[in-house]
Amino acid sequence: MRDLADRIAGLSPEARGRLEAQLMKRGTAAADRKAIPRRSQAAPAPLSFAQQRLWFLEQLEPNSPLYNIHAAFRVQGALNRAALQTALDAIVARHEALRTTFAAQNGTPVQEIAAPRPVSLAVRDLAGHPADDREATCQRLLAAEVRRPFDLTRDLLLRAMLVRVGEDEHVLLVALHHIASDGWSLGVFWRELSRLYAAAAEGQPLALPALPVQYADYAVWQRQELQGDGLAAHLAYWRRQLADAPPGLELPTDRPRPAVQTFRGAHRMHTLPPPLHAALETLSRAAGVTLFMTLLAAFQTLLARYTGQEDLIVGSPIAGRTRVETEGLIGFFVNTLALRADLAGNPPFRTLLTRVREVCLDAYAHQEVPFEKLVEELKPERTLSQSPLFQVMFALQNAPRTALALPGLTLTPLRVESGTAKFDLTVFVTATDAGLQTMVEYNTDLFDAATIDRLLGHFQTLLEGVVAAPERPIGDLPLLTDAERHQLLVAWNATATAYPRDACLQTLFEAQVARTPDAIAVVCDDQALTYRDLNRRANQLAHYLRSLGVGPDALVGICLERSLEMVVGLLGTLKAGGAYVPLDPTYPQERLAFMLDDAQVTVLLTQTRLLAGLPAHHAHVVCLDTAGAALAPESPENPPCVGTADNLAYVIYTSGSTGKPKGVAIEHHGPVSLVHWAHDVFNPEELAGVLFSTSICFDLSIFEMFVPLTCGGKVILLSNALQLSTSSA
Repeated sequence: MRDLADRIAGLSPEARGRLEAQLMKRGTAAADRKAIPRRSQAAPAPLSFAQQRLWFLEQLEPNSPLYNIHAAFRVQGALNRAALQTALDAIVARHEALRTTFAAQNGTPVQEIAAPRPVSLAVRDLAGHPADDREATCQRLLAAEVRRPFDLTRDLLLRAMLVRVGEDEHVLLVALHHIASDGWSLGVFWRELSRLYAAAAEGQPLALPALPVQYADYAVWQRQELQGDGLAAHLAYWRRQLADAPPGLELPTDRPRPAVQTFRGAHRMHTLPPPLHAALETLSRAAGVTLFMTLLAAFQTLLARYTGQEDLIVGSPIAGRTRVETEGLIGFFVNTLALRADLAGNPPFRTLLTRVREVCLDAYAHQEVPFEKLVEELKPERTLSQSPLFQVMFALQNAPRTALALPGLTLTPLRVESGTAKFDLTVFVTATDAGLQTMVEYNTDLFDAATIDRLLGHFQTLLEGVVAAPERPIGDLPLLTDAERHQLLVAWNATATAYPRDACLQTLFEAQVARTPDAIAVVCDDQALTYRDLNRRANQLAHYLRSLGVGPDALVGICLERSLEMVVGLLGTLKAGGAYVPLDPTYPQERLAFMLDDAQVTVLLTQTRLLAGLPAHHAHVVCLDTAGAALAPESPENPPCVGTADNLAYVIYTSGSTGKPKGVAIEHHGPVSLVHWAHDVFNPEELAGVLFSTSICFDLSIFEMFVPLTCGGKVILLSNALQLSTSSA
């Protein structure tokens, strides 16, 4: 029960009493239980439920380092290597779990406990290496050792490596397999190693109190206990609690989820400052909850904000040592609780805390059911791409923390990257003097390091918002850091740029005509026009359109096949001061009729062969293929500009997906800014020849036509581009 005691520690006496009473009421009192008996030695022991899951995973993916656990220390001082070896061997002799191998008998795995034997203590001496290479080489050695798999059929499940990096300076790495150990077990291991090393170094007897039971005794007892009415009551709770649970957590990832999990991983660290830690403790006491519950509620809020899900499940490890006999054992006891969050209705954070407390207390009361047994009973939909029931874990580390102290030595913890991740995300929070140290182990197939750093920043911002205003609805709590808020509201909105704000599309074209009059401006099949010729023809049309009353914001319909006349018609309309309305001659008559009526075009530029296909309308028609005689008397010089950048350049109709097409009116300053941007982004070689393949009924046509025509490039117009596109599709 030590783990449960830790989970409710720190509350006020009243709140602690209230929680303990609830726990007792829910059936977690164990005073009347019989002690775990010693097993019969006549037959091999079965695996515990947790061991059985890892054994099956080993059969599916042999030689995997995923379930290796490790710890490393930098050791300074005169290390007694013989005493270290003696202490390691004594721990293996003391704890049967570390010298247990696993075999299948008639298809069922069993524990086979071997006689004590020496621990493999690999020694590497780097003292002779160049100083600037020593640390990197040491890290490579440690990482390789951490990732070296165990053979569950024959290996001791504890091994160690000692790397000498200098005079009286070593790095000690200890690796164990999870099937024989867990986080709590590491605390037991280091505590015993300290005492055994000290005794061996001083020539004293290696005396530790006898263990009341061994792990195999626990496995036999667990199999006997978890059956009948007791198990049924626990399972009934979990079935109710997880009924109709969401199949997964849809976190936004940097890459698509692979079809099969690879478990490649990395970690990122962040420390929540001491004042925030203190404020969270104060809030927890005032709300009658534990620090774990407050942190969990905040983390669930963060996940809900990321995913938009109001119903989600987060896994959380619990030591699983509900019996006093197991507290001093090295073995695999840790269990995982599936904690379901109800965030419906955008509740105040303090209300969510109450919900989370009830969920946690019920889960603690029914923690006897191993997660493996729960999955077996619930039979959730399984997929190789993600873990069942939940994909994210959250833990507040509260295993016994005994500092490793060896006589005459100074030891400093050293982190070694395992390169693995069991879940999409696992968040570990540890209380330290420097604040709440937060580590995220993440799947590198899904997330980049920058994404995890951003998540950690959001978690801190959210927690700061929680302690400042716990009555605030969870959907209103802040997430963005100050830097992100500045980037979003200021930096990304600082889009002001210098461009010719008073210019119109046609004036930009006219300026280019003056610079490159003899360059080819547009090519269509076997026809071509220079800048001078195109400008003269557009000018004549513009003067003629003005005589018909076209001026600023007057709408001119353009219903032309893809040809040089189409380019002349577009430029001539703009030069007259009007705005063009593109009308695709292949559109159904009903759509063309609606657009002509809705836009109330005053003039329609078209071709003789298209007249029969046009609907009834009231516009003045100009057929450009036969209008030569009417246009010939008009001046080829640029007409005076009568419009401004605030006048319309064109009106493009939408597809009509809502029922009716809608005309989108675009003023000159929009496409002028696009043209200016394109000139900055693309070099002259890229714009020397641009394929004009888009229908003029789409905005992209502005880029394909006016960007090259305002920088001396050539527009390459395919008369049958749209037909080619349709046929190729």
